[in-house]
Amino acid sequence: MKVALAHDYLNQYGGGERVLETLAEIFPEAPIYTLFYNQEKTRNRFQGRVKKTSWLDRSFVVDNHRGFIPLMPLAASSMRAGDDYPVIVSSSAGYSKAIRHHPNAVHISYCHTPLRYAWEFEKYINWNPVLKYLAMPVAWYLRRWDRLAGQRPDILLANSRYIADKIKQCYGRPSEVLYPPVDLKVFYRDKRVKKAGYFLAVGRLLHYKRFDLIIQAFNKLNLPLLIVGDGPESDNLKQLVRSPKIKFRPFAEEPELRTLYNGAEAVIFPQVEDFGLVAAEALACGTPVIAFSQGGAREIVENGITGLFFHHQTVDDLMLAVKKFLLCSFNETAMRKSAQRFSKTRFQKRILQLVAQVNAV
Repeated sequence: MKVALAHDYLNQYGGGERVLETLAEIFPEAPIYTLFYNQEKTRNRFQGRVKKTSWLDRSFVVDNHRGFIPLMPLAASSMRAGDDYPVIVSSSAGYSKAIRHHPNAVHISYCHTPLRYAWEFEKYINWNPVLKYLAMPVAWYLRRWDRLAGQRPDILLANSRYIADKIKQCYGRPSEVLYPPVDLKVFYRDKRVKKAGYFLAVGRLLHYKRFDLIIQAFNKLNLPLLIVGDGPESDNLKQLVRSPKIKFRPFAEEPELRTLYNGAEAVIFPQVEDFGLVAAEALACGTPVIAFSQGGAREIVENGITGLFFHHQTVDDLMLAVKKFLLCSFNETAMRKSAQRFSKTRFQKRILQLVAQVNAV
């Protein structure tokens, strides 16, 4: 059966793009429809696979996409998959679930989250109070559009129970929880790598991911910290550093990232995430996670068994959690077993089952 894939936009490489990469492996002949695409910024992972982009596919949009958020619903609604694709599988944190297709086609949408800028724009956009007030009409417009777009897919999959609850709240629809894929052949406990005494934080350097909280805590703790990632907050975060034990390094490919996970004492995860692939990958490598106790982390970390929670998103609470961690021990076998819930094989199997069910109808 011919399948087409859809993704919001491709100008970065993060958790959502890694899910799309797995979908592209499952369906190697499937074209990808997306609003705009930059091959270099997506690490050449989708070279030759992007069939069609929207009228927003311009370099100035790719480089400054948040400024064009109000136009993205229009662009997404104007995109149409070819009539010869009876199944559409979208990977959506906002827009690709609105892609149009043949009336008899079946659309399976893997929802990372309802559109953040519609439902939680104050949390995800670091604006001053005046601009937030002026942006409220845009948020209302986006919310209305997103609620309608959420009715278009025939089947909704949620990447966590946390997001399934949001889907129910925002769209009034049930969804099946299917955790994102962790490649356990890539991320595993490598006994050749010894623990090296540092703490690790990984991800795109964005405001809501709260790397600032980690830096401020480790300035005071005076413990080794390695931050791995790129993003628009990079310069601001580096200006917060006061301890010589805090280091930055850019994006790492999977084999090197596996080594970094294996060498870390713990991964610090202070943000509210829809799921949290970084935390799941850390457990697969036998490394515990110190996480803020909200969002998808609650479904990944078992407090006191595979990591520790802190319950207030403050420097003091994170510091207390790190100090407590230093007095605890964790079982590597329990961590690796816990990560099996998120295996890439399990994800692939369920997606193929759903497509087969559609084909059988």
